[in-house]
Amino acid sequence: MRSGLDEQREYRHLDPKLIIETAVKLEQRVAARFPDSGLRNVATELIALSNDVAAAAKALEAPIWWVRIVIALAICAGAAMFLFVGTILSFDRIETDEAINFVQGIEASINTLLLAGLGFVALTRTEERIKRRRVFADLHALRSLVHVIDMHQLTKDPAALAGDFKPTAQSPVRITNRQDLTRYLDYCSEMLSITGKLAALFAQSVNDSVVVAAVNDIEGLGSNLSRKVWQKITLIEAQSRMEADAGPKQG
Repeated sequence: MRSGLDEQREYRHLDPKLIIETAVKLEQRVAARFPDSGLRNVATELIALSNDVAAAAKALEAPIWWVRIVIALAICAGAAMFLFVGTILSFDRIETDEAINFVQGIEASINTLLLAGLGFVALTRTEERIKRRRVFADLHALRSLVHVIDMHQLTKDPAALAGDFKPTAQSPVRITNRQDLTRYLDYCSEMLSITGKLAALFAQSVNDSVVVAAVNDIEGLGSNLSRKVWQKITLIEAQSRMEADAGPKQG
């Protein structure tokens, strides 16, 4: 039995399983209305990508232990080397003519310590860079799918519903049923939304400002394209209202 705190936390994080279930249900809806369309193939690919992204995001939550072990060994080796060098330097019996050389040696040691510190900082961020590279590979796939979805809605023009619309020999195949066209565009918008949620899984798994910025970029791209889709849906609804208003007057 889950406590109230567990239920509250459940609504603070994206659940990959629910995203996948949403993608599966969307594919079934597309298949029922447009069984032979390319959009159904895109919906099927979205399911496969959802599973891949969910698995990748889950794997990124765990630390990369071999990287941490290598970093720890490198830091220990560096510390041991500095301790060994420090035992060689003797502060006793410093002759006057050797004072300048000794000061120069101390200055060189300080510079070496500073460079070593910067190197250790770079080593500690190795795991972050490895995870970031893995995230970018999956985000590239999501970005490509977003553009594929946009290509499928590109030729779905509400102007084809007008009674005086005359296609040419080069015109693409149009959906001439108002309800079907609305549903087709709505499915495209839902797919764009799901891709944004899949990208957000990486921001949830990896606490990295660069990753968050890349995720926001994909979400922004999907939102902008979805806005174009809803502009078309709005035009279709406006046409329906105009025809409904004109109907009684003609009678």
